[in-house]
Amino acid sequence: MSLLNQTGSVIAMNVRSIPQRLWMSLATVGSIALVVAVLLGFLALANGFNQTLKGSGAPDVAIALRDGSAAELNSVISREQIDLLGQGPGVRAGPDGRPLISAELVLIVDGIKKSTGTKANMPLRGIGPNGLLVRPQAKISQGRMFTPGSNEIVVGAGLLREFSGFELGKTLRFGAQTWKVVGVFEAPGTVFESELWADAPVIQSLFKRGSTFQTARVGLTSPAAMPAFVKYVKDEQRLQLKAQSEQTYFADQAERSGLLIKYFGWPLGIIMAIGALAGALNTMYASVSSRAAEIATLRVIGFSGFSAFIGTMVEALVLSALGALVGVAICGLGFNGLSASTLGAGFTQVAFRIQIGPDIITQAVTLALIIGLIGGIFPGLRASRQRPLLALAT
Repeated sequence: MSLLNQTGSVIAMNVRSIPQRLWMSLATVGSIALVVAVLLGFLALANGFNQTLKGSGAPDVAIALRDGSAAELNSVISREQIDLLGQGPGVRAGPDGRPLISAELVLIVDGIKKSTGTKANMPLRGIGPNGLLVRPQAKISQGRMFTPGSNEIVVGAGLLREFSGFELGKTLRFGAQTWKVVGVFEAPGTVFESELWADAPVIQSLFKRGSTFQTARVGLTSPAAMPAFVKYVKDEQRLQLKAQSEQTYFADQAERSGLLIKYFGWPLGIIMAIGALAGALNTMYASVSSRAAEIATLRVIGFSGFSAFIGTMVEALVLSALGALVGVAICGLGFNGLSASTLGAGFTQVAFRIQIGPDIITQAVTLALIIGLIGGIFPGLRASRQRPLLALAT
């Protein structure tokens, strides 16, 4: 019999014998499934968070911050700088014929998370009449937009899912002021759904911000106009600002914050994988021991040690693959698409949907197969070195 046929026969025998070691096999499958589910859960969190941030930016909207500022919270922009931005090349005109610029400021306020009942930071954003125009993906889905000059706010749908007390018609208190929720807006797949919006001049007055803002969003005629506008902001000495596309701004935030989630997920996954590997080794050593006479018989009739080695390796990989499939199913059915929230770059909560994609499934399954590969090597070597006469004698 050829080596290929020998190997195929041993593989078939080993796989068919798995039910004979049902409970040990199930323990190995379960431990690997747990490793895959945990790792995939963290990766799906990072993926959903990244996709939300990356999907928030528009390629034809520039965001301007104070030079040296990495986020909106530590930036300051004056009214004079806003006017200078409007003179830049490629700036689109709004419905009123003036440059389409949304001068904005952001404050941190507290809210109660539904999942934990604890306080968490949320962004209260002050916007003007152009706030919606530079965010065409945002639409009022319930109620109405706030009235300029009033203590009214509109709530993002993502924030509403994650926090309690922000339903339409509710009255809120931030500091010494009360606010009324008059509308809910949707901006699917974007970070904007995690915000509260109010009238910028009202926030400036009530929170003693004078006439300054923190950021400006500038609508351009097309993405092709972005390089010239960025260069204008850099070269105009009176501005002392930096500009970049909104798309680039959020992509940078996604890279920084998403990596933190992955850095938690992978070490935990590796630690759990070590435990799963111990279980896989025990299972495979027990498999080799229980089939010692069978392996010896095969060796006596001419089967090679290599076929015994490969058969044991494939058995370990089959168990790992089953565990990976169970782990993916658990995560896919239990977590995919669920709403979650975590701290973003501005130390405020970002609401997003957990998203499982092919790339992160591949990473988790690869880890499971590595566990099976390592878990099968040493028992496989033991099987390949089985001494026929001694095994038959026992």
